[in-house]
Amino acid sequence: MEIDKKAKEYSVFSMVVWVAALGNFVDTFDLLLFGMIRTASLKDIGITSKVDIERFGLMLDNCQMLGMLFGGLFWGIMGDKKGRISVLFGSIITYTIANILNGFVQNVDQYAILRFVAGFGLAGELGAGVTLVNEVLTKEKRGYGTMLVASIGIMGAVFGGFMVKWVGAWRTCYFIGGGFGIILLLLRFSVMESGMFNESKGANVMRGNFKLLFSKKKIWQKYIGLILIGIPMWYIVQMYAKYSPELLESTGKYTLSGDLRKQIPINGIMLTYFGLTVGDFLCSWHSEKIRSRKKAVLRSMITSIIAIGIFFALISTGNITNYYIAIFILGTCAGYWAVFMSVAAESFGTNIRSTVTGTVPNFVRGAVVLVNLGYSFFKFNLHQSAIVANLGIGTIVFIAAFWGWSKLDETYGKDLNYIEQ
Repeated sequence: MEIDKKAKEYSVFSMVVWVAALGNFVDTFDLLLFGMIRTASLKDIGITSKVDIERFGLMLDNCQMLGMLFGGLFWGIMGDKKGRISVLFGSIITYTIANILNGFVQNVDQYAILRFVAGFGLAGELGAGVTLVNEVLTKEKRGYGTMLVASIGIMGAVFGGFMVKWVGAWRTCYFIGGGFGIILLLLRFSVMESGMFNESKGANVMRGNFKLLFSKKKIWQKYIGLILIGIPMWYIVQMYAKYSPELLESTGKYTLSGDLRKQIPINGIMLTYFGLTVGDFLCSWHSEKIRSRKKAVLRSMITSIIAIGIFFALISTGNITNYYIAIFILGTCAGYWAVFMSVAAESFGTNIRSTVTGTVPNFVRGAVVLVNLGYSFFKFNLHQSAIVANLGIGTIVFIAAFWGWSKLDETYGKDLNYIEQ
């Protein structure tokens, strides 16, 4: 069912795109901040052994990602029922307050609750922003608009790394993240609601009905497929960047302690996300050139597997510099987040689009919980090395991703002006 289309034509560089891009920037900064200050913050509240830092770090990651799972569902449905703008305001207020409070934690229990709340709030940012951008731009421009949102957003992790190095104090880093949220909140007042959403409110259809995604086999397979193709990117960030000290030590060629152990995950996250930014530009450009989202995603997944092989070859030298080179290459090859988000936004109708773009990326991020649990099972229950645990989970992740890819439709140039029934 189509709806009337009367909307102002926006530029790729219009305020709505910049606000969405900066929102994703702050989102990524806050999301990855814990990974950068994990060791310092846990030591400061009394967790001192390497084993406990890894175990509690995984637990706190899981709390944050579970928050994103629940938040993705809540904010996604809210975006279809109440509007994209309402989500942009509600989510930023939630995670801004949570991140400021993170700067005051004194024990692991407080930390866990606040990482959950922060994750819940962060879950609304990307989906609402991408949905809004895709609905206000023409089909010729929306791929570039999403590329800008995703690429600038990813640079939030790179900026975060520099800031952590410069500021040092982990509590202050959380306060700065909260300050960015307040600034972004003020910018939100300049953005108007999507014309497509406003016009769809007059249609006699259910909006934000999550059950609709499971009403037909083709629809739920497409939805699950979207989630599965995104997980490899977060598997790489989690296992190769965030937990890089444990991975490097598992080779038997690295002895990490003191400041070096603290700096490696910070540098690893920065270089991974710098690579993801480069990769996003390249994958988006490639997608536009070949006029296919689906083929561009497939090629990125294949090159990611090749890059993993290169990664292990380089780190086997025992040279930290080679790790940094390897993680940048891996990030570049896995940089298809922008195209992935375009496919998510383009695959479903206006009445369910925010639910999809709100839940899919956050279910992908939330799947890190399963990645962590799988990794922990291999390492702590089966007593395997970090490398074996890493590759065991990676094999499962990529097999699932290729199945998911096979269930997707080509969405390049698709008219988004329709209702899902």
